[in-house]
Amino acid sequence: MPVAAIIGGGVIGSGWAARFLLNGWDVRYFDPGPGADEALARTLEKARRWVPEVYDGLPPEGQLEIVETLEAAVAGADWIQESTPERLPLKHQVLEAIQAACPETAVIGSSTSGFMPSELQAQSQRPEQILVTHPYNPVYLLPIVECVPSPATSAQTQAKAMATLEQIGMKPVAVGAEVPAHIGDRLMEALWREALWLIKDGVATTEQIDDIMTHGFGLRWAQKGLFETYRVAGGEAGMQHFLEQFGPCLSWPWTKLMDVPDLDDALIGRIVEQSDAQAGERSVSTLEAERDANLVALLKVLREQDTAAGAFLNRVGAKAQAS
Repeated sequence: MPVAAIIGGGVIGSGWAARFLLNGWDVRYFDPGPGADEALARTLEKARRWVPEVYDGLPPEGQLEIVETLEAAVAGADWIQESTPERLPLKHQVLEAIQAACPETAVIGSSTSGFMPSELQAQSQRPEQILVTHPYNPVYLLPIVECVPSPATSAQTQAKAMATLEQIGMKPVAVGAEVPAHIGDRLMEALWREALWLIKDGVATTEQIDDIMTHGFGLRWAQKGLFETYRVAGGEAGMQHFLEQFGPCLSWPWTKLMDVPDLDDALIGRIVEQSDAQAGERSVSTLEAERDANLVALLKVLREQDTAAGAFLNRVGAKAQAS
């Protein structure tokens, strides 16, 4: 049975543990932080509830071992997933300890949302062993993962990583070049900056912005993404017509992408107050439960239509049932 070592828990690390376990891998889990075991148990409870709803042909669940040391976690492991806090000196320290104790044949993936693999490899004994494998929350449900090598990452490591991620039901995107924050977070950051300005300038509240996304273009993005949405907007002439018609908008003074509002106490207070009012009496756990139920419902519909993420899940299920 293949073994995955999960180094660092939290929302992402525990999500990786659930993803590997429910796809038949044995998992060794190491997180010395307070409450880490309880957080993992909560994530596993959610994953066991929802994953079978959208993933077909799941194998028998692997064995989970919560270990006392990093060295015990990585010894003999086939895959090592580092999900420690976003502090580069800490990641260097952890990766150094991992490589001192793990097999040279293991893949070392980092969940980092911002650092480039070359930054992670800067003090590494074996830089060819390390790459970024950045997932999206909740890791146990969302299949996409950004697979980012540096020039020092070996082709063998990259190929093994892609194959392993596919084996656990994920859709790895081989990012063509390393850039800070990869692909998805750069796109979300652009939207986030505009949203902060809309709140600061009194144009909209947090709830209004979320309503426009959840009742409007977010529904289109869930099935068609950005470019296919715009292709459809171009009518029968497609993307060519869309670009000719709307391309000039790029030169209009709408965006503040290159300018960021100060997150001073006043703006932070306004965002927190509006977000609290938006959530009402719903706890974070309640919001997570709503999120997972809604994601499962959307994924089921997309599977019925055999499109976007649903088409991918159908292929994963057919492959699992055939094996």
